[in-house]
Amino acid sequence: MVGLLIDPDPVSVSELDYVIKILPIFDLIGMSGNRNLMTTSADEGQFLNMLLKLINAKNTMEIGVYTGYSLLATALAIPDDGKILAMDVNRENYELGLPVIQKAGVAHKIDFKEGPALPVLDQLVEDEKNHGSFDFIFVDADKDNYLNYHKRLIELVKVGGLIGYDNTLWNGSVVAPPDAPLRKYVRYYRDFVMELNKALAVDPRIEICMLPVGDGITLCRRVK
Repeated sequence: MVGLLIDPDPVSVSELDYVIKILPIFDLIGMSGNRNLMTTSADEGQFLNMLLKLINAKNTMEIGVYTGYSLLATALAIPDDGKILAMDVNRENYELGLPVIQKAGVAHKIDFKEGPALPVLDQLVEDEKNHGSFDFIFVDADKDNYLNYHKRLIELVKVGGLIGYDNTLWNGSVVAPPDAPLRKYVRYYRDFVMELNKALAVDPRIEICMLPVGDGITLCRRVK
């Protein structure tokens, strides 16, 4: 099972194509002609889109946008007057996917900020009116800062709201033997991901659910 998580299964590629084919909202990816725009997996994009509808999310945040595939899934799910505070260190990547977002008619929901997220989060936390103001927050960014993000995000998400941390299975490395052959970057960030997972499991302010969707997503529901 570990091997399947670490090494891509050819079957999953065809399943991915199938999901894209039958789900109209993901047909938008085809407009770009570039499959690399879809960095979040199709099943995760589908899951996030449905989840946001189920919780009636309106004010959301995304840390780590890349080309905006998960951002698109979020923007399509929230109401027309909903907002997404989106942060990434690279505007060029965001602008690669922006035509797709514009074509979908949801670009007006996005407030994109280029640069590190921590200074922005610190500013938000300083103003108490921002405390508990976000319905949903999605994090898919630098794994070595996940715990730093969590310390701030727990103040910003509302009680009953959700924080989603992506890649919490980290290519299956979290359950791999110590001597397993891993890519250098996977091995480097594995300890940070495992540290996050352990911290979330004992955080009394949240209830968590770890799902084997995509590369693993951990949902944290703030309870106090």
